[in-house]
Amino acid sequence: MPITPPFQKPLRLWPGVTIVALQWLVRFAVPAVMPDAQLVGVIGGVLGGVAVLAWWAFFSRANRSDRWIALVLMIVALVATRRITHESIQNGMMGMMFVMYAIPVVSLALVVGAATTRRLSAGPRRVAMGAAIWLACGMWTLVRTNGIIGGGSDFEWRWTKTAEERLLAQAQDERLEPVGNAAAPRPAVPTAATAAPHGGHTPAVSASAASAAEKSHTADMPATLPPVSPEPFSGGDWPGFRGPDRDDVVRGVRIKTDWAASPPVPLWRRPIGPGWSSFAVHRGLLYTQEQRGGDEVVACYSVATGKPVWRHSDAIRFWESNAGAGPRATPMLHDGRVYTLGATGLLNALDAANGAVVWQRNAASDSGSTIPAWGFSASPLVVGDLVIVHAGSLVAYDRATGERRWVGAAGGGGYSSPHLVTIDGIAQVLQLSGVGVTGVAPTDGAPLWEYAWPGAPMVQPALVAGGDFLITTSGATGALGMRRITVAHGSGGWIVSERWRTNGLKPYFNDFVVHKGHAFGFDGNILACIDLADGTRTWKGGRYGNGQLVLLTDQDVLLVVSEEGELALVAATPDRFTELARFPGIEGKTWNHPVVVGDVLLVRNGQEMAAFRLALAGR
Repeated sequence: MPITPPFQKPLRLWPGVTIVALQWLVRFAVPAVMPDAQLVGVIGGVLGGVAVLAWWAFFSRANRSDRWIALVLMIVALVATRRITHESIQNGMMGMMFVMYAIPVVSLALVVGAATTRRLSAGPRRVAMGAAIWLACGMWTLVRTNGIIGGGSDFEWRWTKTAEERLLAQAQDERLEPVGNAAAPRPAVPTAATAAPHGGHTPAVSASAASAAEKSHTADMPATLPPVSPEPFSGGDWPGFRGPDRDDVVRGVRIKTDWAASPPVPLWRRPIGPGWSSFAVHRGLLYTQEQRGGDEVVACYSVATGKPVWRHSDAIRFWESNAGAGPRATPMLHDGRVYTLGATGLLNALDAANGAVVWQRNAASDSGSTIPAWGFSASPLVVGDLVIVHAGSLVAYDRATGERRWVGAAGGGGYSSPHLVTIDGIAQVLQLSGVGVTGVAPTDGAPLWEYAWPGAPMVQPALVAGGDFLITTSGATGALGMRRITVAHGSGGWIVSERWRTNGLKPYFNDFVVHKGHAFGFDGNILACIDLADGTRTWKGGRYGNGQLVLLTDQDVLLVVSEEGELALVAATPDRFTELARFPGIEGKTWNHPVVVGDVLLVRNGQEMAAFRLALAGR
């Protein structure tokens, strides 16, 4: 029979129920409706947990023994359970994922347990409440995460295979179908080359890495390259990250925007290894980077068919919980060679025709840098006879031989790529880093000027009229806004001044474009437009998550790829947000930049890539 001691007042439940309801509302409901409120949700979830503990300890009227047992059990369960969760949970969200998600669930378990067991005798009551607390913590041992998405996490059952594991199981019998008519030479690695160790998080030189790369590369190459007919692809070139000028602007292409009448036509679709690389395209071939098991891969595919042409592999694996495994940077094509930077700092110069190794360097070792939390993400830049990369600091190499030519000053963290501009007739490389933005002379790396804005920048600067340019950076709480900087060269040297700053457009790791006196990009998870005259926001609309976009400048149209892989067309006009069309694209979290070459749209993410034929206007 239920026993309630006559001297024990009834349990005061309403404060606990109210607190948990508010906690879940702030932690999960508010961020779902207001994507910019993710930090508010996290803080609200933790503070709600503290409030629940305060209610239980001091205001619940629970038996003193019950209060202490439950409090101790919650602490022990949280600490013990975290040790046996999947490593993606342990390391996710800077190591705070388990706490961020478990506290609201444990708080709910405590309140529900107290409410449902309040009429039981002491023994069964304590057992039932203990079981509820352990269940609330233990459930997290059954799941893993594929990383963050939309401010939350992409959870799956712990025992399910990842997209990469499924790819590796399917790819064992995959055959390469190269384009060309010459025998494939055996790749040779010059003695100056060094590579990061397999699976390592320290950019130390590995004596065996070069030979491992050679063996893996040779295994991927066919014995001969049989003659084939030319690929049926007449599009232009896209030499590297964000196009020829690193601005995501597509010129000379006009497409039909009524996708109900003229939808994109799927050409092919194929699985691909994880990684956040985009594409470089030349003469019907596309180049990208991916991860396949223990190998970091540079791969070449046919634009027309999606079939693999060649692969170069290095025995390296980089992984972190938020973004997953694989390289982050995009290949750079120049004069018959493809230059790539891996997530641990391995710089490759490969023959674009067959993937043969020309030279390799470890940019992390050459710059004396450690691997950043999300891996090296900056794409290589070719300037004259140099290839320049950012690996903690700028490093320049002779693009023909791989000889290191100069190393710039250390600039702290940052994931932005080197950017070539000309200001007042003087060519220079802009680099956003942890200390701000710096302009350096490409010939020797000498600093020309700098502007301080500490943070962790991830997107590219944008040059605007009159030598001004737009910069952004990020902090622990996300994007920190945008600033317009004026840089000019006079008789007394360089003069740097700030024109304005705004929170109307706050790109995090989603690049923006400049068009007709306005900037278009992602303010958090929502598309927005600002006036370049003063930074005032003119509109905000369209929820595409942490997507990416390109500008079809000839017809004032943005082609957007959402974080969910959906395709959309948006008018690049300043008066209002107007979505013109929407179409299913690819499945899965999509952070990679899309590419448009001719009438072909190329998209990819960490699990698949696809090509679509776009109907051209006037046809």
